[in-house]
Amino acid sequence: MSIPVDLDVLEAKTREYGWAYLLTVGDDQRTKIVAGTPEWHEGVMCFDAGRGSARNARSRPSVTVAFPPIEPDGYTLIVDGEAMVVDSGDAPRVHVSPSGGVLHRPAEAGVANTETGCSHDCAPVT
Repeated sequence: MSIPVDLDVLEAKTREYGWAYLLTVGDDQRTKIVAGTPEWHEGVMCFDAGRGSARNARSRPSVTVAFPPIEPDGYTLIVDGEAMVVDSGDAPRVHVSPSGGVLHRPAEAGVANTETGCSHDCAPVT
C-alpha cells in the first residue's frame, strides 16, 4: 500500500529514522538489500552503492527504501521511488526520487482492516 505524501514531510520523517535498506532487483529477479544512510539533495535521497545495487538500479529503476522501526512495536517507513545511478569517483551513488510512502506494521490480533483499508496497521506519513 502506498499513500502519496508531501516530499517535505517525507524528508523530515526519514531524518527521524536515520539509516535504511535500499531494495533493488537483479537480473535473476532476486531482491538485493543493502543498508545505508541516505543524504537528501533537492528532494532526492542519495545512497552510496556497490556495483550490484547500481547495476540493478540501472536495469530496473523502480526501487524501495525501507526504514526499520525505531522502537520494537513502531512503524516501518516504506518509500517507493525511481532510481538514477550517478557515477562519482570511487563508488556509484543511487539517487532515489520518492513517489510515495507509508508507515506500516502488523495489525493487532483480531483487527481485520484499519481506517486506511489496509489489512495491517498502515498510516499516512504526517
